Amino acid sequence: MAQLQVVFTNRAPEPLPQFSQAVKHNGMVYCSGNIGIAPSTAKLVGGTVKDRTRQALRNLSAILEAAGSSLQNVVKMNVYLTTMENFAMMNEAYDEFFEWETKPCRTCVAVYQLPFGTDVEIECIAFTNK
Repeated sequence: MAQLQVVFTNRAPEPLPQFSQAVKHNGMVYCSGNIGIAPSTAKLVGGTVKDRTRQALRNLSAILEAAGSSLQNVVKMNVYLTTMENFAMMNEAYDEFFEWETKPCRTCVAVYQLPFGTDVEIECIAFTNK
């Protein structure tokens, strides 16, 4: 039976004790939700939801790289916003990272609240490089 392998990098925010940044299993990487926390300061980045989306995606990219994967290997993204009024700005930042033709599947939902008062959280599933 294949074992879960914990993924950790200091290029992304340190996870709370209740979860891992990601786990690998059977050639797949399952990333926990990421918010716009800068790893260097452990604080939310200022600005707009676009800035925090960029940071969350940078964090996910670093975690995926540590797992032997990349954003290009993402098959599914889940995005959580505290208001759909931020949908367009989130998409603007998202499009900066996903420029290739075959985009991952994605769900985006509005939620009541997110950790640490942020306005966006993103999680993903990707396959590892062979």
